[in-house]
Amino acid sequence: MEIQLKQVTPPKIHTNIQSVILTDDTLAKRHENFLRKMKKHQIDTVVIYADREHGANFEYFTGFVPRFEEACLVLHDNGESYLLLGNENLKLASKSRIKAEAVHIPFFSLPNQPMGNDKKFADYFEEANISPDARIGLIGWKLFTSTVYDNNDMFEIPYYFVNEMYKYLSEQGKLINFASALISPIDGIRTVNNANEIAYYEYGGTLAGSALYRALQRVEIGKTEKEIAALLAQDGQPNSVTTITATGARFTNAVVYPRDKEIQLQDTFAITVGYKGGLSSRAGYIVEEPSQLPDEQNDYIERAARPYFTAYATWLETIKIGLSGKDMYAQMKQTLPQEAYGWWLNPGHFTADEEWLASPFTKDSTAVVKSGQLFQIDIIPSITGYAGTSCEEPIAIADSHLRAALKKDYPAVWHRIQTRRTYLIEILNINIADEVLPLSDTIGFYAPLFLNKTLAFTKKIDY
Repeated sequence: MEIQLKQVTPPKIHTNIQSVILTDDTLAKRHENFLRKMKKHQIDTVVIYADREHGANFEYFTGFVPRFEEACLVLHDNGESYLLLGNENLKLASKSRIKAEAVHIPFFSLPNQPMGNDKKFADYFEEANISPDARIGLIGWKLFTSTVYDNNDMFEIPYYFVNEMYKYLSEQGKLINFASALISPIDGIRTVNNANEIAYYEYGGTLAGSALYRALQRVEIGKTEKEIAALLAQDGQPNSVTTITATGARFTNAVVYPRDKEIQLQDTFAITVGYKGGLSSRAGYIVEEPSQLPDEQNDYIERAARPYFTAYATWLETIKIGLSGKDMYAQMKQTLPQEAYGWWLNPGHFTADEEWLASPFTKDSTAVVKSGQLFQIDIIPSITGYAGTSCEEPIAIADSHLRAALKKDYPAVWHRIQTRRTYLIEILNINIADEVLPLSDTIGFYAPLFLNKTLAFTKKIDY
């Protein structure tokens, strides 16, 4: 594959779009699917822990996160449900998308708040109808894949809660990590989405792409990181990752957020914004032409950016239903050798409410790409002495039936997706499969020299 850097027509940017609400039918099917999963694995009760940063598995059923508190959702195999909530989230129990009885646990509240209903945890567990003899699946947010520990016995949930549950249960071995039921790359139910869910997440992908594009147009010498970062805020929606605008040396004084630092000629530059359903990211240099690159990095385009985009375009042309995770991993190793380009994380991953849900793309993965899955194109080269290179964006995979449902039920979403597909195929010459649905306007549009807004990579066509 030959990649060229040339002046390119920029993509169409969609603004002022309406968000999609998850339907009652979607939420009901999530619960039904999970109950089947519980019965298959002989789990009597599942307890899903959540806090503000780690609430996606909880939100998947309830529709909300516990904001500044902690919470648990208890799901029994008979369909009965309970919400264990702190002081300031009790009022949300009646808003939950899954019908559940509230149990007030003041320990989940903020420090020094009133401890009304102060009891032993055994009493709360009894109120939630948890049996000491039950086989319990405990879910936080992490899928452990250690080769030296029993991953079923590892929990990333606060010690005080896990310890109380151990003391309550009649047998320690009856408490297992059950996160795989939701986020396993092989059969986690959260990794596959229906048309309603894809349309819901496309809103966030669109927000990320449009915000990124707007900010990139304002990048110029003398602007501060904060000025550019302010342009990444969209519709008052929460970000899925820490927003990045970083010029020159990063993390000075251990600051990981945008600073008052001004953009200077020849600076390295990185920018990232993410919302539910998608993240958009770019990295490169503050120059207009390759000849302006710093002397020691004057081969940045050939050494880093072009090989990266070759792998990026190859990823897009390779992804399809039925592709195994290990085959995609092998393809990326061949296209962008790790020993030369320094990437060591997964070349892509699932996305959803959280930016990184899990990944099927590992060396020995037996997981296969399925219709309904959402992915981030996320390959991260690291070459000593050079700026990063990034064009991270989200896509969905949809078979003909799912595409038909999207077209019928969400015509505005479908139109945006088709506009993006046309751009990739006709302008950037990247031949994606029919099942590949771009969720962001800026997918594939990579102009690594930030003062030249339309000097971007395309695949070269052989005539």
